[in-house]
Amino acid sequence: MILRCFILATLLLASGLLPALDSALYSAQGSSKYTAKGTAKRSAQDAAQAGDKQPGATGSPPLPLDTLPKTRAVGAIPLGLEKPPGLDVPLFAERVALGRRLFFDSVLSKDRSVSCASCHRPENGFASPDTLAIGISGRVGKRNSPTLLNRAFGTSFFWDGRAKTLEEQVLLPITTDNEFDFSVAGVLERLAGDESYFHAFRHAFEPSKNSEIPPVTAENLAAALAAFVRTLHHGDTPVDRFQAGTYSALSASARRGLWVFESRGGCWACHSGPNFSDEKFHNTGVGYGEPTRDLGRFDATKKPVDRHRFKTPTLRGLKHTAPYMHNGSQATLEDVVLFYDRGGARFDSGRSSLIRPLHLTDQDVDDLVAFLEALSRPGS
Repeated sequence: MILRCFILATLLLASGLLPALDSALYSAQGSSKYTAKGTAKRSAQDAAQAGDKQPGATGSPPLPLDTLPKTRAVGAIPLGLEKPPGLDVPLFAERVALGRRLFFDSVLSKDRSVSCASCHRPENGFASPDTLAIGISGRVGKRNSPTLLNRAFGTSFFWDGRAKTLEEQVLLPITTDNEFDFSVAGVLERLAGDESYFHAFRHAFEPSKNSEIPPVTAENLAAALAAFVRTLHHGDTPVDRFQAGTYSALSASARRGLWVFESRGGCWACHSGPNFSDEKFHNTGVGYGEPTRDLGRFDATKKPVDRHRFKTPTLRGLKHTAPYMHNGSQATLEDVVLFYDRGGARFDSGRSSLIRPLHLTDQDVDDLVAFLEALSRPGS
């Protein structure tokens, strides 16, 4: 921690901002500008965190079109990111292309009404604007759809970490009642019976070309979808350029926000590393007071210590992925900052010891939001 602060202080000194931070960053006053706006909301959330904000859906979510650039780099890693050891999975253009086609195709759902892109929309940072995920026939899931950006760097998947690999993760929605409500066998039968898909699988998976093993298999389906998801990178932001030595890349407000993030805010304790996530599970108090509170990681491990713990999400692309938290209970980045400013759900006895009141000033809140927004923009 000392080394991190020293490096950050050096950068801020070089940009001429550090002397101006003293009084603002170490003030004992809380945030007043947001007090009137958030008092009622804070009290309600302390008593009953989110509740069911989403009415029952009347139909399936939209089927987004593939509006991504026709040509995309395969395997290129943007500034600021680096693959952890052991996660360097080879990517083949043919498999990525097949996975991309499958991602936007409703062929994976039982009634062909939803696709992967229905809950992971490109315009929403490969997340969803819905509070909770909406699947086949408008069925509402129990959690918010997390972003798929930078999942190539993940070590476990889903909010509760129940999938250990990306290949395992991409198949599970097919068999989930509130998502695609189908079977992997049913999907494979469809794909094998589609001449175009059959040849696409044969082209993508060379070893099966001249063998008796059919190309349309569960393993190959998972490999194709995972290959596409591994190309969904988000990096080379103003924050990355600032940390690489281009001090002018960040606004003054975002630089102050970075200092809050790394110092008094303590955000780095969970949002660490190149992807701004420790890939671990924490109970921050989200959902406290709900009549049927989500058990989180406990669902996957059955360990009492994991009750209400959820995986730390990446902060990259955050501006585009609202609403926030596993239950979609926070509508804006300001809401998220204020939630942590008050120490999460203060009466939750199982809350992580890392979560505590921060006593941020109005300027701190604005600056921290500016920093988070900078993590969502491409560098320029």
